[in-house]
Amino acid sequence: MTTLAHKQLSSLREQLDERAKVLGAEVREAERERVHGVVRSPIETVEDIADQGEQRTREVVRLAEEERDAAELRAIDAAFGRMDEGCYGVCIDCDADIPLPRLLVQPTAARCIECQARYEKAHPPALRATPLL
Repeated sequence: MTTLAHKQLSSLREQLDERAKVLGAEVREAERERVHGVVRSPIETVEDIADQGEQRTREVVRLAEEERDAAELRAIDAAFGRMDEGCYGVCIDCDADIPLPRLLVQPTAARCIECQARYEKAHPPALRATPLL
């Protein structure tokens, strides 16, 4: 069980909720743009191969941003789940308390710093199935 005070837990939940609202709005806007298409002004019309390449690059970056936002939303949902279960702030690997300063900086953290470092070493970025928690 976590040693976080009720006020600390409440503040962290509020912080996560605010971030989830921002990300949710961004994801919904990106989906809307994708479904309905982005209206381009005549100056944004793709006319040559260089413009096409630039447009594709922007689209790839936008997709990467959407994926990052969706991964962060999943991490927030997981943090809410741990809060509801009463195990938020406890490392999922070693059961040690995650220090409050770490949670203030990374409220979705599911591991203590030492376990997160081990996880990252064992799971290089290309092999990770889940976002950094």
